[in-house]
Amino acid sequence: MNTHMKLVILDRDGTINRASEEFVKSPDEWHPLPGSLEAISRLNHAGFHVVLATNQSGLGRGLFDMAALNAVHAHMLKTLAAAGGRIDAIFYCPHAPDEGCSCRKPAPGLLHQIQERYGIDLKGLPYVGDSLRDMQAAHAAGCVPHLVLTGRHPDVQGQALPATFPAGTLVHADLAAFVDHLLGETSSN
Repeated sequence: MNTHMKLVILDRDGTINRASEEFVKSPDEWHPLPGSLEAISRLNHAGFHVVLATNQSGLGRGLFDMAALNAVHAHMLKTLAAAGGRIDAIFYCPHAPDEGCSCRKPAPGLLHQIQERYGIDLKGLPYVGDSLRDMQAAHAAGCVPHLVLTGRHPDVQGQALPATFPAGTLVHADLAAFVDHLLGETSSN
């Protein structure tokens, strides 16, 4: 197992870009959250590899096809590159919620795929997402769950997290605040 690789795992919708109840089905529907691209760039420049773990049930629901998902991701990567950042790999679950797969968060299957691909121990690695199911997947895989309040859970700001969240979940206003936390933590070690 590679224990020396600095890796951060991110959710996509609600963490990097605006989430949409209608799903992000095309590049023109993908809008980065303020500061998120710069935050990823800062991670890269601090020596971190960044990978995504994202549920994309719109595929399984027939709302968009692989060409559309690839176009969204190509647009995201190009926009990110213009901000000086990169994402090393994108792991996604294409299944609808009722398909019973092992990769749809809150199941940890996507994170196990990352572990396998990189030959890395997930224990203690940061996973950043905007929903309860992101935090549950992170916890199940041994990652440290980091909740950002830019997506599905802005209502918990300044309050205690509901008991349904895994113990030890850390809360940040947004991806930039998470990066401030992480880089402050790593530079003091």
